[in-house]
Amino acid sequence: MTDAPGARPPAPDGPVPLRTEPRPLIVHWLVDSAVLFLATIIVALFVGVSWWVVLMLSLVLGGVAARLTYQADVRAMAERRAG
Repeated sequence: MTDAPGARPPAPDGPVPLRTEPRPLIVHWLVDSAVLFLATIIVALFVGVSWWVVLMLSLVLGGVAARLTYQADVRAMAERRAG
C-alpha cells in the first residue's frame, strides 16, 4: 500500500453492505420534483403553459410526493434492519 496521492484504497473483502438509513427528505423532494417536471414539461409546453409555472407546480407537488416517498423509504429501511 502506498500513500501516493490518488491511490485507490484496498478493495473490501466482501460485497458492500446495503444502506439501512433512509435518505434525507430533501433528496426525496428534489428527485420527486425533477420527475414531475420532466413528466409534464413537454405536454405543458405544447398546451402553452409557461415553463416557470410547470417548475413551480413541480416543486410544490414534489414536496407533497416527497413526504409519501420518504415514509416508504423509512418503512423499507426498518424492514431491512429487521432482517
